[in-house]
Amino acid sequence: MSQDKNPIPSSYIHGTAAEEQRRLAKLNDLINEGSLKELALRAGENVLDVGSGLGQFARLLARTAGRGARTLAIERDEQQLTAALRLAQEEGEEGLVDFRRGDAMALPLRDDEWGTFDVAHARFVLEHVTDPLAVVTSMVRAVKPGGRVVLEDDDHDVLRLWPEPPGVRQVWEAYERTYDRLGNDQFIGRRLVALLHEAGAVPQRNTWIFFGGCQGHPAFSALALNMIKILEGARDTVLAQSFLNAEYFDAGIQALQAWRHRPEAALWYAISWAEGVRPPT
Repeated sequence: MSQDKNPIPSSYIHGTAAEEQRRLAKLNDLINEGSLKELALRAGENVLDVGSGLGQFARLLARTAGRGARTLAIERDEQQLTAALRLAQEEGEEGLVDFRRGDAMALPLRDDEWGTFDVAHARFVLEHVTDPLAVVTSMVRAVKPGGRVVLEDDDHDVLRLWPEPPGVRQVWEAYERTYDRLGNDQFIGRRLVALLHEAGAVPQRNTWIFFGGCQGHPAFSALALNMIKILEGARDTVLAQSFLNAEYFDAGIQALQAWRHRPEAALWYAISWAEGVRPPT
């Protein structure tokens, strides 16, 4: 396999414990259809899914592309990859996707695979790597001339809650600050178009995928719990960096727990989306 040597290691703040895998599985259920709609995948397109996690979206892409198309999913974490293979088997979709272990910072593609994909996609990957431009550059190299590179990621500053629970903004900002301490970028979403340009792609469009809801919406409870689990999972990292003390952090979580039961509670968030194409050679 051809890959870059000695890539800079990336850091994933949330870990891959069983509880985190359950959160990610639920998160996939909430956002996959929105992502698929924006992607507008065409039948027969070959797809590279970078940082595929539990593989649910990769399998959805493979089903959409249909027979004769190939979907290659790259995931660096062995636990996530094992879970992805188990889920595929449980759903009777073993073999639908080519799951391969590897790092987004050094894509494990063979020499004859570079420049063969119609679409390269990454979601919630660039915020967790120390050199996002290197990842996007490799994705551009992986697609055919005219092939699409699609990036979805977070800009954590767009989060808004109403009514604002006391102390939660400070807890969220402390969580945000753990990213740069790990060499990552909590505001990567606003940079996606620039990254496509710097990587040699021609940016085509950018948009948002709304990821929020209010009390009374069927998904609201799951959305609110997802946010709580994100913060609880980052608690040790936040406290280790001395951004907040344990008492203040836990009080913020309690306020968030109370907020999610309020009849007028509303969560506003959006996933940043950007798409570009590899220019003709």
